[in-house]
Amino acid sequence: MTSFHPTIIASILSVSFASPVVFANTSCNVNLSAGFAIQTNSIEFLQAEGEDGTQERRLYSIHDGKKLLVNNQEVKLSDEQQTLVKKYDEQIRHLVPQVKNVAIEGVDLAIEGVNLAFNGLLGEGNAVAADLTTELTLIREQVATNLSIENGVSVGVEGLESEGLLGKDFDKRIESVVEKAVLNSMGSILIAMGQQMMASGGDQENFETRMENFGENIEHEMTTRSAVIEKKAEALCSSIVEVDVLEEQLKRAIEPLARINVFTVTQTHHEEKPKPTKM
Repeated sequence: MTSFHPTIIASILSVSFASPVVFANTSCNVNLSAGFAIQTNSIEFLQAEGEDGTQERRLYSIHDGKKLLVNNQEVKLSDEQQTLVKKYDEQIRHLVPQVKNVAIEGVDLAIEGVNLAFNGLLGEGNAVAADLTTELTLIREQVATNLSIENGVSVGVEGLESEGLLGKDFDKRIESVVEKAVLNSMGSILIAMGQQMMASGGDQENFETRMENFGENIEHEMTTRSAVIEKKAEALCSSIVEVDVLEEQLKRAIEPLARINVFTVTQTHHEEKPKPTKM
């Protein structure tokens, strides 16, 4: 009697809920010493205070891209300083649609992967893919809402994992949705696996080879589709680095900001290692 090997399903679905960061050849380490809130006409930089961190103190704020307030006191700016403040404001605002684009395309990639895997395993129009698509679409809509400047965007010191942004463990939330659907539909999956086994004439080695090939085909499809997201993720990292560089310029040019450092960013490029050749 052939035993069911759960890692076969895992290998097939592994690329379906991958975070965009997984595909990127660039590591982007962003450390924030304070959070910031972006509204239509202002950006406020806020530092958590108190034992429980629930209190916030406004370090400084930028209004209408030109007026700078430090500790609630307006700072008189020269033309050169105002140009720097305006550019800083614009660059931070530019991050929002970039983050939104990468996050939404990451969810879309998960939806595509789920449909490729389950449609290939259970056939077109199966309930598992339909339910997963519905759940992932809800996450997609939440991301779009949270990353809308019109509604206000709040970024805590956790960065992209801030509760009001993408939420804690964004990629794990997607993974959890997929795992739950797999568990709830295990009966249908086992039947489909049995049918595949019969198509292999009862030969377990032939069956596992067929399933491995199925998983590899999906992985190839998803890797190809993820290339666009990878480029956008790298561009986003570069944009955050630019914000960090501008902050350093602001600190040198405007004395009240000299000792305030919100962004610390390091960008590391990795060479992609070739996959080992199967023997």
